[in-house]
Amino acid sequence: MTGPSNHLVTGAGSGIGRVVAERLLARGDRVWAVVRTRGRAPEGCVEVLADLADAQTLEAIGEAERWPESLDSAVHAAGVVELGPVAELSASAWQDQLAVNLVAPALLTRALLPRLRAARGTVVLVNSGSGLRANPAWAAYAASKFGLRALADALREEEPLIRVTSVFPGRTATAMQEKVHAQEGKEYDEGRWIRPETVADAVLGAIELPRDATVPEISIRPGN
Repeated sequence: MTGPSNHLVTGAGSGIGRVVAERLLARGDRVWAVVRTRGRAPEGCVEVLADLADAQTLEAIGEAERWPESLDSAVHAAGVVELGPVAELSASAWQDQLAVNLVAPALLTRALLPRLRAARGTVVLVNSGSGLRANPAWAAYAASKFGLRALADALREEEPLIRVTSVFPGRTATAMQEKVHAQEGKEYDEGRWIRPETVADAVLGAIELPRDATVPEISIRPGN
């Protein structure tokens, strides 16, 4: 009988990442949650305090003794969004979204690659429909997500010992989606959008897939 598996989850404080972390804990696995504020992750997680926009911190995060010798998965679910036309987007809006949505997953994955290789683990990058198509006012966010897809594609070819899955959910009923609606000046009705639990099902499916197969990409769209 095998023991509990080890997982990294970013964005475990809310939304999709939190549901993934809770479900992994519920089945007896161990979860290391990268959070900015202590106490944000579900109870039972090992909290790793880090600002995902701080590249210097992320560069050294893999050296911490708190990590297990092997990681069965790394789920990158954290993300930030700031809408606006190219003519108006500030430098900080570009930099923040690229830092958190793209650079952070790259640096965290690099730091923990030896542990992922040891377990022949799976990297799951929670992307977005904006990683497939850029709409007006979404330039910076979409650029970060297009880049995240490129990261996944390159990593998949470079690291034969691990599996890499990109998940492209459409609009999902999370706090981020509520913020997006406010920025768009629209009324928010969470019942119109994908439940975070549904996206978490897809993430866990990629992690649990038997070793004889891999799922490079999963696209999920609202059903109504």
